[in-house]
Amino acid sequence: MFIPATADETRALGWDRLDVIIVSGDAYIDSPFIGASVIGHVLMSRGYRVGIIPQPDLSDERDILRFGEPLLFWGVTSGSIDSMISNYTASGKRRKMDDLTPGGVNDRRPDRALIAYCNHIRRYCKETAPIVIGGIEASLRRIAHYDAWDNAVRRSVLFDSRADILVYGMGELAVTELARRLRAGEECSSVPGTCHIEKNPPPDCLHLPSFEDVRGNPDAFIEMFAAFYKNCGAHDAQRMCQKHGDRFLVHNPPMRPLAARELDEVYALPYELMPHPIHENEGKIRATDTINFSITTHRGCYGECSFCAIAVHQGRSVVSRSEDSIIEEAKRMTAHPGFRGVIQDVGGPTANMYMSSCGKSPSGVHCAAKSCLHPSPCKNLSYGHAAQISLLCRLRELPGVKKVFVNSGVRHDLVLADKDYGRPYLEELVRHHVSGQMKLAPEHSVGRILALMKKPPAESLVRFKRLFDSLNAKLGKKQFLTYYFIAAHPGCDESDMLSLKKFIDKNLRIKPEQVQIFTPSPSTHSTAMYYAEKDPEGGKPLFVEKNTGKKIRQKSAITRGSRN
Repeated sequence: MFIPATADETRALGWDRLDVIIVSGDAYIDSPFIGASVIGHVLMSRGYRVGIIPQPDLSDERDILRFGEPLLFWGVTSGSIDSMISNYTASGKRRKMDDLTPGGVNDRRPDRALIAYCNHIRRYCKETAPIVIGGIEASLRRIAHYDAWDNAVRRSVLFDSRADILVYGMGELAVTELARRLRAGEECSSVPGTCHIEKNPPPDCLHLPSFEDVRGNPDAFIEMFAAFYKNCGAHDAQRMCQKHGDRFLVHNPPMRPLAARELDEVYALPYELMPHPIHENEGKIRATDTINFSITTHRGCYGECSFCAIAVHQGRSVVSRSEDSIIEEAKRMTAHPGFRGVIQDVGGPTANMYMSSCGKSPSGVHCAAKSCLHPSPCKNLSYGHAAQISLLCRLRELPGVKKVFVNSGVRHDLVLADKDYGRPYLEELVRHHVSGQMKLAPEHSVGRILALMKKPPAESLVRFKRLFDSLNAKLGKKQFLTYYFIAAHPGCDESDMLSLKKFIDKNLRIKPEQVQIFTPSPSTHSTAMYYAEKDPEGGKPLFVEKNTGKKIRQKSAITRGSRN
């Protein structure tokens, strides 16, 4: 069932007024890969009347008021990607194409979409219900944060958007609790996984350095980031607050992750697996090629790559769906009229973290001061490769399924570290589940840069490639590895990129095509390094390339060959 996107649909359901209206910067694809769709379905499964307004026209009030005003709250998201990252390349150029807009032209999502949408609602709805912002843009911008597009530290987006409540992380539990409390007339200031603004700070807060302190003081920014990141774990976090002018951002501890049973329930909801009919005459939505007929197996990532936002948004704890839940989703998929026998992807943030866990803490609580994978996989890590082999075998045996691919990235260091099932898992992929190319993200080869990125050493990539090539030879396959690299990461200069070029020429023997310039995403370790020009963990000064032309030159060092 689609979430209603038109007034005609709500009338057909007999709804005179909606409880919640979701506003999104993406087109509405009814898929479990789209956060607005998931939140809408979760709320409807609990009896709330929900509507969705995808990519509203901001020229006047007609589009935003298509349903009237909601009884409980507006739910506003910029979409699946931070709007500034969606709209601009790392070199600052406006992106022409948008995979989540009908027709593919990037002309529907405003810059700083949360701010634009919330201010639009305020303009035309003077006595409106509360505005709740969420999604990746809200998560990453929930405290004072460095913004590369302004080249400045900005306030929490809760202040600039003039929203009432910010939900961070994967929001099913927090949003449904907010809806319950608002319907019951209860206070909402203590809901885990949310932020709000108060005139005076609660007495039990951990005080972060203020916005005024961190916007001009890199040392204070590093102090703030360290305290913030330490308190991102759901099991031991303190309530935090941060002064902005004469008011305080109050940051409640995270909401607990969904249990496996609850995650199964989310993916069992009645998604249509296609764009809403309102987009039928607007052109193709290219993201559907990637997400349609793909399956998410788990959430969270304990890799904690410095430049990646997954740990800040989804969390470090991996929560895996049951094998039966995934099989049932695949069975429903085979009955879909658009299914052609190919499951495009079975994976998650990292494909082979499915069913892995901490051997010392099966509940998923991780050590506060220890990384699971850096500088090497922890001895207490329990791998999930055997469970993945079982899952993939069951999937490809389903009637109506011709091929099952694993197109999500694979952590090669996990494969190598699992002495029991690492090689059998890789052989299973090579034999049945590689669609010509397997994706790896080594990002670099220079040890100093890899340490800053929290990526495994280059030697492990070479070992993995040898194993992959030997299995392809054994099985008579011609399949390849695709590598993702980053140029101009904090600490990296042109000589480091030339070293990477030599490594690629000697060991990989390819011309790299998947090379991106580092983009400072708000609230990541690498962005703290970029702003402060020092390592936030050791405090040592770092070279940081901030000249756009020289960033492009770093990328060119490996895409076009070395310069003499």
